[in-house]
Amino acid sequence: MDVLSPLERIELSLSKKGRDRAPVICPGGMMNSAIVDVMENHGHVLPEGHMDADIMAALAEDVQQDTGFENFGIPFCMTVEAEALGSDVDMGTLQCEPKIAREIFPSVTQAVYREPGAIVRSRRAETVFNAINKLSHRQPDIPVIGSITGPLSTAASVVDPMRFLKELRKEKESAHRFVDYVTDQLIEYARYMADNGAKVISIADPTATGEILGPKMFGEYAVPYINKLTDAVHDMGVPVIVHICGRMQAVAKHVAALHGDAISVDALVSLPKLKESCPEITTMGNLSTYMLEFGNPDSVQKGTEQLLASHIDILAPACGLSTSTPLANIQAFTGTVKNV
Repeated sequence: MDVLSPLERIELSLSKKGRDRAPVICPGGMMNSAIVDVMENHGHVLPEGHMDADIMAALAEDVQQDTGFENFGIPFCMTVEAEALGSDVDMGTLQCEPKIAREIFPSVTQAVYREPGAIVRSRRAETVFNAINKLSHRQPDIPVIGSITGPLSTAASVVDPMRFLKELRKEKESAHRFVDYVTDQLIEYARYMADNGAKVISIADPTATGEILGPKMFGEYAVPYINKLTDAVHDMGVPVIVHICGRMQAVAKHVAALHGDAISVDALVSLPKLKESCPEITTMGNLSTYMLEFGNPDSVQKGTEQLLASHIDILAPACGLSTSTPLANIQAFTGTVKNV
C-alpha cells in the first residue's frame, strides 16, 4: 500500500529526498497521454478539449484514472505557444494531435515582436490556466504538470524551421534576440501555470537535440535559454523537468549544465550510463513508446522491470505516446511500477 500521495512522491523525487518508490508519470504536451482508448471510454475528446477548459480538465482526469499515471499533464499538444505568437495551427482530430500549419515569419530578421504576455493573453492559454485551476482544486493530492514547448522548438514553430536553423549560425545576433524574446514569453506562460496551481513545469524542446544542433550550437543556444526558463520557474518555487529528444552522445558534456530538477530522455539513451556519468542528475524515463504501442502487457512489464532494476528516479514514457497506444499496455507499465 502506498504511503505517500502522488504529489508528495513527485516532490520528494525531484528534490532528491527519500520516498516509498519511484513515481510513474506522463507530463503532457509533447508527452501527451490522451489516447483514443481513454477518449472513447468517457466521451471527453479532442480537438474540442484543446479549446474548452471543462473538457480539458475532465479529459485529464479520465487519462489519470484509466492509465494510472500519477499526475495530470496538460495541455495535450505543443502548439499553444506558437499560435499565440502568430503561427497558424491545424487543430487535428481525435487520432491526430494539433500541428503547425504555417509559421508566421520566414526569418528571424523579419520577425515582429509582440508585447510581453502575448501567450498568456491568448484564448488557448486561458483554457490551459482554467483547466489547471480546476484540477488543482478538485484533486490537490495529484500534481498538475504544466507542459511548455521549449525555447528553440517554439522559435522554430514561429519562424520557418529550416531557415531558423541556418540562421542560428548565419544571423547570430538576430537569432539570439529572437530566442531570448520567445523565452521571456514562455516565462510568463509558466508563471500563470504556477499561479493557477501547476506543481511542476515540464519543458520539452525536441528541436534542441544533438542530431539537429550539434554540440556547439546546443551549448550556445539550448543550454542558456532552457536554463533561463528553468531558473525563472525555480524563482517561482516550482520544480522543472527538462526533456531532451534523440541520442545524447554529441551533447553529453552539456547535460550536467542543464538546471532541470530531472532530465527526461529518449529510449535511445541508456539511463544507467547517464546515471553513472552524471550521478547528480535525477533521471526520468524512458520506456520505449514503440513498445507501448506495438508490444503487449508482458513485454511492457519486462521493460519496466529493467528500468526499476536500474534505479531510475522517475518512470515515464520515453517520448510522446501514439494516440493509438493500447490502454492495456499503459496499465501494465504503471501497474508494474506501483506493485514493486
